[in-house]
Amino acid sequence: MIEQLTNDAIALLKKLIETQSFSSEEDATAMHIEDWFKKNDVDFKRTNNNIWAVNKHFEAGKPTLLLNSHHDTVKPNSAYTRDPFKADVDDGKLYGLGSNDAGGCLVSLIATFTHYYNYENLKYNLVIVASAEEESSGPNGLNSMLSIIPKVDVAIVGEPTLMNLAVAEKGLVVFDAVIEGTPSHAAHPNDNNSIYNTIEALQWFESCKFEKSSEALGDVKLTVTQINGGSQHNVVPGHVDLVIDVRVNDAYSNKEIADILQSEAPVASITPRSLRLNSSSIPMEHDLVQAGLAMGRTSYGSPTLSDQAVLTCPSLKLGPGDSTRSHSANEFIYVNEIEEGIKIYMELLNRVIV
Repeated sequence: MIEQLTNDAIALLKKLIETQSFSSEEDATAMHIEDWFKKNDVDFKRTNNNIWAVNKHFEAGKPTLLLNSHHDTVKPNSAYTRDPFKADVDDGKLYGLGSNDAGGCLVSLIATFTHYYNYENLKYNLVIVASAEEESSGPNGLNSMLSIIPKVDVAIVGEPTLMNLAVAEKGLVVFDAVIEGTPSHAAHPNDNNSIYNTIEALQWFESCKFEKSSEALGDVKLTVTQINGGSQHNVVPGHVDLVIDVRVNDAYSNKEIADILQSEAPVASITPRSLRLNSSSIPMEHDLVQAGLAMGRTSYGSPTLSDQAVLTCPSLKLGPGDSTRSHSANEFIYVNEIEEGIKIYMELLNRVIV
């Protein structure tokens, strides 16, 4: 049965690859996932483009383990030389948009959930959410499901980690900053040029260090990623706009980072776009982590953002594939990574929930 589930999971991934599913446009891939659950006699529900189900013998009072990954994708970049919507297997690599991020993880978790769906007397209830809008952090993704699905006590979020244990993940805050000056004609003297005033601010941001480091995630990382100012050659602009990307470790809350920058940054204003994408982690002593370590998997802290950011419960990021391939041209996942991923997911759950 496991071999058949694995083969079916790979076939499902090929269908997902060949079906456009940009964020907020996941209708058709949601139908493929519905078809899987129908074929396997799994009672499921659909909320917008999120497909979700609980195990057949769900029991109130037991802790609940969420299995989650997403079926939306980014748009293919211009460097593709292969058809991003064609699921080709070449030399053991399954090519196609979303194959690695995060289709391989999703179908592996779906197969794993299906395997345990009919089990009785599990130590944890199971709930699976094949979610939408992860890539865009949209309003109708996993975040919208948390008030609909049963209360979650711990989660496995499927993202490509080479099946190693991402026990922590950095949060994200994007800031919009304004540097002011005096607008004027370029022909006249002006000792308050907003563009020149950015020099001090940029130097400050470049040297900005946050005191608290994290064992799993290291330091907070701040990067100025956009700058915009001026409209024509002969006018000194009254202000320059900056965008600052801050990857937050688990030693700070997003609000603490915002408070520090708003009190210390040498700018006229600095405003966070959102404070909801927090860092996440799971205690090293948790059964899922200990089971994974006992299986020979390594643990690390992840610098990349996922749907873990919307969860308040402990969560572990774990999945087949390699994060460095995500959003790349000619994206691929090895077929044997999916096969191994399903085996590792199942062995991990055998140690924890059976």
